[in-house]
Amino acid sequence: MTSPARAEGARAEAHRRAAVGLARQLGIRLGAGSPRRGFGWDGRIMRAGTEAYMLLHEVAHWLLSDGRRRRAFEFGLGPGPETGRRGGARRARQLTERACEREEAMASLLGILWEAELRQPALASFLDQNWLEGADRPGAARYFETVLARLAAAGLVDAAGHPMIRPRPQRRSAP
Repeated sequence: MTSPARAEGARAEAHRRAAVGLARQLGIRLGAGSPRRGFGWDGRIMRAGTEAYMLLHEVAHWLLSDGRRRRAFEFGLGPGPETGRRGGARRARQLTERACEREEAMASLLGILWEAELRQPALASFLDQNWLEGADRPGAARYFETVLARLAAAGLVDAAGHPMIRPRPQRRSAP
């Protein structure tokens, strides 16, 4: 069961701890403080001083990024809404506007799916991030299906739409 309302107080902190746990399970290094102090992702460390849904969105970007972009400020996407060092994030941008928009949609939906998996108020994010905008038009449903299919093709959701942790590629050892 999900809720259209954000958690507050101790429950919100429990949700944030669950998001931190997922990040740690993935091997993401976490740092204290808000992304407003610099970057949400500085190429090495993700700031954990934010709400659970924001942290899960950043985890989704980490899952979508390749090795090169994982070394860039804000995954080479430019500044996010919480980025404190906006100029540095703009200079680190590596993707076109279209590619950024595509990844933002994928990260949005993947983060929401992780919220649902962790029994957090995913519906609140679904509403906040405008997934129901134009729901009465066929194009909205097709767009949702397209983004979900891209996540499945990337190995990040299963056939039922549940998020998965993609296995890390094995490093080749030198002979």
